[in-house]
Amino acid sequence: MAVFFTVALMTMACPLLAFDMGQSTRCVAIPHKMHVCKDVGYSEMRLPNFLGHSSLESEVVPHSEDWRPLLQTGCHPQAQAFLCSLIAPVCLDTFIQPCRSLCVAVRESCAPVLACQGHSWPDVLDCDRFPAEEDMCLSHHGKPVPYSFRLFYDYHRLPKSACQNCPYVEEAPESKTILDSFCSHDFAVTAKLHRLRLPTGEPEFEIEGRVEFIRQGPLLPYDTQHLLQQWLLINVRCARALVRPGRSQLYVLTGSVQHDGTLSLTRVFPWHRKDANIAVAFRKWKHHRC
Repeated sequence: MAVFFTVALMTMACPLLAFDMGQSTRCVAIPHKMHVCKDVGYSEMRLPNFLGHSSLESEVVPHSEDWRPLLQTGCHPQAQAFLCSLIAPVCLDTFIQPCRSLCVAVRESCAPVLACQGHSWPDVLDCDRFPAEEDMCLSHHGKPVPYSFRLFYDYHRLPKSACQNCPYVEEAPESKTILDSFCSHDFAVTAKLHRLRLPTGEPEFEIEGRVEFIRQGPLLPYDTQHLLQQWLLINVRCARALVRPGRSQLYVLTGSVQHDGTLSLTRVFPWHRKDANIAVAFRKWKHHRC
């Protein structure tokens, strides 16, 4: 994922305004191997697309895959619809661009993810370049398009992962330090983080096995594993410091949910087999709490 944003932004070098609405286009089936847009809700797309790509094999499919890691972060429930309206525009009697309001909604949620990787929102996706709401365009008011890499729950009410400063990692902590962290934060969980060895563009990290609650706080049992997975994908630089390639590491994770609903991991404790203090802290927590 390290080179994803650089590669993806380079694919946007052809300005949208350079696309000639009067040029000849053709309708083609969305390829099965174009995973980013395979569940977008329609089966045919226009070529050239709004990015000026005219070849499925050499341009559209490989460049569409560049955006997969961003979509996997779940930065906005309509990010897929927005990007696919440019990469694989629906084949109708007229050109359907994304509305300005859809662009703004996606930008507000996904630009911070780009910023977390050291990149700004691409100039070519300047939302002022898209048609206003009253024009015929793809609106953000419609039902979100399901994306196969995540389940969409109530997006606005659930805690959300966000870019943050890397949490403090403390090796071999005292049991009192761990107990104090349980008491001073909204939640505490144990999770095994696994770093995969995969080709570039694939997600590097996953939560291995179940997430166990020590202190549940505002977290929801059915969403916490997915929430932490998103955190790893967004805060990839922090995640790389936690686990070496091809390895797994069990952690005690403590943090809080901010007023805006974003998750913030604050202190993490690697749990090695020799760390008896963590087990002691667990036993004391069960009996005494805060």
